[in-house]
Amino acid sequence: MTHPIKTGLIGLGEVAQLMHLPLLADDGRFAIAAVTDVSPSLVDYVATRYGVPTRHADAAALIADPALDAVFILTPDHLHAELLEQAIASGKHVFIEKPACLSADQLRPILELPQRSGQVVFVGYMRRFSRPFLELKQRLPPLDEIRHVRIRDIIREAPFFVAQTRNILRPSDVPPELIAAGRSRTQAMLRAVMGEDCPPDALRAYQVLTGLSSHSFSAMRDLLGAPKGVRYAVQHNGETVVALFDYGHFTALYEAVIDDVSRFDAGIEVLTQCQHFKLNYDTPYIRNLPTRLEITSSSDTDTGTEIIGPVYEDPFRIELDAFHDSITTGRPNRTTLADSLEDLNLFREVARHFHPAH
Repeated sequence: MTHPIKTGLIGLGEVAQLMHLPLLADDGRFAIAAVTDVSPSLVDYVATRYGVPTRHADAAALIADPALDAVFILTPDHLHAELLEQAIASGKHVFIEKPACLSADQLRPILELPQRSGQVVFVGYMRRFSRPFLELKQRLPPLDEIRHVRIRDIIREAPFFVAQTRNILRPSDVPPELIAAGRSRTQAMLRAVMGEDCPPDALRAYQVLTGLSSHSFSAMRDLLGAPKGVRYAVQHNGETVVALFDYGHFTALYEAVIDDVSRFDAGIEVLTQCQHFKLNYDTPYIRNLPTRLEITSSSDTDTGTEIIGPVYEDPFRIELDAFHDSITTGRPNRTTLADSLEDLNLFREVARHFHPAH
């Protein structure tokens, strides 16, 4: 493909405005050719700001647009399954923000859909494209040398950071009944997984898994493969989640805490007998903050730490490179729908501990 990839965006909210629109606009390999959103004012704002030639009334019209090569699905999660199905059927390349769907039951039939030869369907797990993560993946010792793994997401929610760093247009013209219908539909989807009698805090904890935790679960699998099972999991107040994954001769401990302390502490630590690998991510809501990998090694007589980084390259930009590479060269995509299904299966297994009766 020699011309820029003509791209249409469905959903123009926070993640589109923070990440995808500016990155696509800065990249000559892509052309933002069409946009749509349930907010007419947001469509007008984005189309004017980025010089987008086509404004579609709805997602179906954008997906059907024959001028487009690729579709970005950046909508609320409850819309992902139906839009993903339509986009695959169109034959266009598809980039979908995680989670691909809200449950494994939604995704399995989509995996059976026929795809056009060469069609790329790419799930946006941007942390897996960070340069220090890729270095950790390359430098990691054999699994039989690992003694313990710690993975964490301890954060304050995005609005605190975004309010001080970026101007995000939050439209006021979305009909209240549409917002209410979306919330109701989301709750129905969550209860289909967790059970009709599931308490609200357990439903919220499942949403934390499909949102925040999905990056960490995906990265854990990329590094270590799928765990044998979940030994233990617990949630408190919906926004603290702890899970212990069984890898046979070692365990991987996952912690997620959403609170109001203004910091972002996300990372992966891998411990062997003589080495400690420590990967740290900073908040993606402030662009180009550093990622760093520290490798501490000890012998009988010496200890030293090697530092890879800090790396300021935006992982969202690197995953855009990977999407473009798969489209133009046909090389396999690492973050496929089948790969994403493994996370959805893990979410369900962890969540069983939140509501054992189901």
